[in-house]
Amino acid sequence: MSNIDRLDIKQLRIFQALFRERSASKAASQLGLTQQAVSEHLKKLRDVFDDRLFLRKTNGFIPTPFAEELSVRVDKLLNDFQVLLSPTTFDPKTISGMFVIAATDYAQQVVLPSLISTLREQSPNLKIIVRDFEIDKLHELMESGKVNLAIAFPDYIPDTYPVVKLFEEHHVCVASPSASILQTTPSLEDVASYPSIIASPSRPNFRGSIDDWFKQFGLKRNVVVSAPCFSIVPMYLNTTDSIAFLPSRAIKGLDLVEVTLEQSPDKFDVIAAWHPRYNEDALQKWVISLLETE
Repeated sequence: MSNIDRLDIKQLRIFQALFRERSASKAASQLGLTQQAVSEHLKKLRDVFDDRLFLRKTNGFIPTPFAEELSVRVDKLLNDFQVLLSPTTFDPKTISGMFVIAATDYAQQVVLPSLISTLREQSPNLKIIVRDFEIDKLHELMESGKVNLAIAFPDYIPDTYPVVKLFEEHHVCVASPSASILQTTPSLEDVASYPSIIASPSRPNFRGSIDDWFKQFGLKRNVVVSAPCFSIVPMYLNTTDSIAFLPSRAIKGLDLVEVTLEQSPDKFDVIAAWHPRYNEDALQKWVISLLETE
């Protein structure tokens, strides 16, 4: 008997659940099976592929390197089976299930309101989870299928992921209407030395992308406050005599004044990215098409 005759779709779904959950009990619960049944199927999978696939650790499983590679192919196979059994035309109104988006604080403010409005209107049975963008966990979350789409900046995304550019953005220097810097015509050196607030959502520190721009002019910023998200910075600006560099689309409608600069910071892209295993997924392609037409 060939190995292909010893495999069935159920076993592939069990492998997929084990890979994503890293736990036999969680995989069993997800699939409506007993833990013993999952263990028996895992034993068969190990025999078919001649690999342990998952190694035990104190709180679950860790996949072997072979299982990491196999997971991409298994996901594609299962997706192909799903397409085979699905209607030939994709109808958003009939789609149900869940779609998970990891987005930066900026993307949650600027990109997602319009996208979620469209999704709710055109696909009312689809449930949407928006989660904070975790740069250190992104690959793990997307590899395991716990995140379908990421919306962020190019530097935050692994080079191997497919991406689509949504639009171009730039930083502007802003302050509250009462800030003393607005009473002068500041040089770039004055701006660098002025108390500054940064948003550092990925890692709490006193450094941001604008620091590299200032460095080109031999200047170092006087960063005095580091906030965990863009949305809170305007509130801090209105209670302190300070400035901040914020994306231009994130400050629309806020009571802030732009500080005129001698030079403008470089523009940057805002992108959407996904794991290669979802390249042919109909729902994924549809959501991305919505973003491209925004």
